[in-house]
Amino acid sequence: MSIAFIIVTVVAALMAGFSAWSVFTRAAYVVEPLAEYGVPRSWWNLLGVAKAAGALGLLAGLFVPVVGVLAAIGLVLYFTGAVITVLRARSYAHVPFPLVYMAPAVASLLLI
Repeated sequence: MSIAFIIVTVVAALMAGFSAWSVFTRAAYVVEPLAEYGVPRSWWNLLGVAKAAGALGLLAGLFVPVVGVLAAIGLVLYFTGAVITVLRARSYAHVPFPLVYMAPAVASLLLI
């Protein structure tokens, strides 16, 4: 396990955790776009739980690698879905935001 892998994985976990916290606290910069994209409010907590689980899974993966791999894959799939949602809403200027959160999860997979 390299230092780069550990740093990237912790950064990915912190970013996913922050994103989950933003949904749970209903931060306007997160929930207003969700409403604009047509994401039902009933999904918001589940989306936050998915991101929080991914963050915790990445950290657990530092000790149990298979858990980290599965968490990283889950986060990549989650943020791929977020990109698709933004594209379907034709909010093209917002596409970079989920990509920024996806990048460290992808990097952690590449550094394994």
